[in-house]
Amino acid sequence: MKITCINIYLAKINGRSPVIVEAHTDEGITGLGEAALAYGSAAPAACVMIEELAQRFVIGRNPFEIEAIYADLYDHTFWARGGGPVIYAAISALEQTLWDIKARALGVPVYELLGGKVRDDVRVYANGWSFSADTPRDIALAAERAVAAGYDALKMYPLSEVDPSHPNGIFRHVSQRRYDREMRDHAVEMVRAVRDAVGPDVELMVDMSAELSADAIIQVGQALEEFDLMFLEEPVEPSNVAALRAVADKLNVSIAVGERLYSRYGFRDVIESQAAGILQPDIGNTGGLWEAKKIAAMAEAYSLRVAPHVCAGPVASAVALHLDASLTNFVIQELYPFRVPEHFALVDDPVEPRVKNGRVTLPSGPGYGVNLSSEAMAEHLYSQVEKA
Repeated sequence: MKITCINIYLAKINGRSPVIVEAHTDEGITGLGEAALAYGSAAPAACVMIEELAQRFVIGRNPFEIEAIYADLYDHTFWARGGGPVIYAAISALEQTLWDIKARALGVPVYELLGGKVRDDVRVYANGWSFSADTPRDIALAAERAVAAGYDALKMYPLSEVDPSHPNGIFRHVSQRRYDREMRDHAVEMVRAVRDAVGPDVELMVDMSAELSADAIIQVGQALEEFDLMFLEEPVEPSNVAALRAVADKLNVSIAVGERLYSRYGFRDVIESQAAGILQPDIGNTGGLWEAKKIAAMAEAYSLRVAPHVCAGPVASAVALHLDASLTNFVIQELYPFRVPEHFALVDDPVEPRVKNGRVTLPSGPGYGVNLSSEAMAEHLYSQVEKA
């Protein structure tokens, strides 16, 4: 079997831009992958990177040789060593397509190739439900709607503020490390409003998005401890291991980090120093499915847990379930069920509408269990890569 063609899609819809890859083979079997750069400013760059890597390293190869192809992508692109989100997102998307093709060819779900499943369903939490809420009352109502939709775990951004210039209700992070007591008190009131609205049994997580200095985030974190948080995410710059460790030592809450760490090498210092209790590799930007599995194995050797990050389109959500199925140190999976519901139409069986009571049942069909809607995707084709 050989890979003959790769289609790259850039689905710019309502402020998010999922980059989805579809690899075709000479035996008619296709595989999907997604680069997790749907937000921020890097999606078009990822498309260009995928084009180059596909042409140089993937077209014409046997998709069963996943480790060999990944080794070439790492060893011979130069920038993968110590690289950042664009190159790793491109590698991740291409790597994911190989697992899908291989599993479809063998007639099994992808998780069967990762050691088999250790659970029948996956616990999930909702993100994106609070983006347009900037008062305690608004965020309480939003939290109630999210719980009514079937989620028993919610993540929020208590330091953020709604961007008045954005027509679709999106938030913006703190600028220039600005911090004062009023901001801390507002964050406390936002979390208090959610806790009061949903009760003690719903899990709450807060994401700091590396917005503040370590001393400031310690003040905020200590003020939030009373709300029994599941974890506090990305309190400081994720590569600043000493600052992460300082925050972890001062707070009585689990620290989570990982969406902006790339490959097992990027996670190594955090793991060895145990600067976070929960790691958040994203299969769409850390190197792919197998790299995330290796990161989880490294974490397990240090008694750390894994809560994979996802903030992309419907293919990324589907792929993440297969990683979750196979991890023995898995905690919970992130989903974005409310941010851009139009993305769900891009595939035939999206994950998010299947969530019930905070869980989603694993698929049993071959591959990732999801296919692109050719009609919905046609207008989003960015380019098609074939052998030069």
